[in-house]
Amino acid sequence: MCPAISPTYLKSLYTFAIAVFGAASTLSAEQPAATARPNFVLIVADDLGFGDVGFNGSTQIKTPHLDKLAAGGVVCENGYVSAPVCSPSRAGFLTGRIGVTFGHDNNLGGHIKGFDPEFVGLPVDQKTIADRLGELGYKTGLIGKWHLGDLPQFHPLRRGFTDFWGFTGGGHVYFPTPPGKGYDAPIECNYAPVEPITYITDDIGNESVKFIERHRDEPFFLYASFNAPHTPMQATEADLELYKHIKNEKRRTYCAMVHRLDVNIGKIQAALRENGLADNTMTVFISDNGGPVDANASINSPFNGQKGILLEGGMHVPYVVHFPGRIEAGKKYLPMVSSVDFAPTFLKAAGGSIDEKMKFDGVDLMPFLSEQTNAAPHETLRWKFTISRAIRDGKWKLVSVPDRLPMLFNLEEDISEQNDVALEHLDQTKKMLEDLGQWDVRLPYPVFLEGAVWKRRQLDLYDKDYQLQQPKP
Repeated sequence: MCPAISPTYLKSLYTFAIAVFGAASTLSAEQPAATARPNFVLIVADDLGFGDVGFNGSTQIKTPHLDKLAAGGVVCENGYVSAPVCSPSRAGFLTGRIGVTFGHDNNLGGHIKGFDPEFVGLPVDQKTIADRLGELGYKTGLIGKWHLGDLPQFHPLRRGFTDFWGFTGGGHVYFPTPPGKGYDAPIECNYAPVEPITYITDDIGNESVKFIERHRDEPFFLYASFNAPHTPMQATEADLELYKHIKNEKRRTYCAMVHRLDVNIGKIQAALRENGLADNTMTVFISDNGGPVDANASINSPFNGQKGILLEGGMHVPYVVHFPGRIEAGKKYLPMVSSVDFAPTFLKAAGGSIDEKMKFDGVDLMPFLSEQTNAAPHETLRWKFTISRAIRDGKWKLVSVPDRLPMLFNLEEDISEQNDVALEHLDQTKKMLEDLGQWDVRLPYPVFLEGAVWKRRQLDLYDKDYQLQQPKP
């Protein structure tokens, strides 16, 4: 027979349990970052010039919110994308694989005779980081530009995203227009009635904030995919007024568009703070490729080249990783990193595992950025885009195009790629050309192509002169 338990003893036991539970709850509330899985915010600008943000030296365009993000995180000074144009670049950072390794070589430019139109998009056998994080219980949102296929099988909601507000094409008008096709396509949304756009950069910022507020109590991945400052060149009158001193009309509009992009990146960062999520969120900022100098008056200073080619101006981009408490703030990281590193980095930080079957070309950056290792994430990076091929190995970079001998640059001495030293260093040239060729012949054929007219245009871009110095304020 059990002995009788006095009421006084029961009362004291109850009081003790409440005290312990209360202390545990307080500890949990005060230290969410220690136990909660991190959130991920990937902010992508479209066609932004390397030299057009304050943390990369711009004095003409003011980007205080991006500069604050950079100051609170790590600026990767040798940050690259995997392709110099929108669609294959996005295919790369969303999968963690270089697009040409699975046939995604070109931009999406309509159907070309001889290719199956059902394959014009991110191949359906490729998993996105949204797929992988969704399997771990994350809410996944795409706000803005997709550009990885218009057919149903390529739609973001079938590629791992639970929330979508935006457009599936490669660009969009900024102000309201009658619904149509192409850049006038209607906005899609699967979680609320679609309201008319106001100024689309503001709308993407506002919808990103709403996503954060909707999912603040669960782990999430937000892909804030701005189309600014991609053409068409359209800015608000108020923003144009800020840059009225700039005589060149296209450059003035571009500066105003970048200003509005920065304002909305500030909104996203404020939403994380206001919802108590800032300390447990990894935020990454990047441009999907270099600025198309000829199209939007961007400046890739100090780099030569632009969007569409494999000189540095085509794929060496602004690259910031911000993760409070996990990465030391205010650092400049010099070793080469790539946008294909995002997917494995997010997956590992979320508690997932990486195996060889995933065929990642990227690596988990956290051991490198948190200084757990002194090794470099990548000893070598390679690129192939339609007519161009390139390889960087340490200080050396080789670029190969159809109508001339391979070009070799020593980037430690010649960051602007002004002095081709291929004939002066023939052994290095031969070594890198062989490495690049052996990689190239192992690649599959593209699953789609864009129009042949782009080959001529890309080749011509190698012979243009590019602005290598920052403009006056």
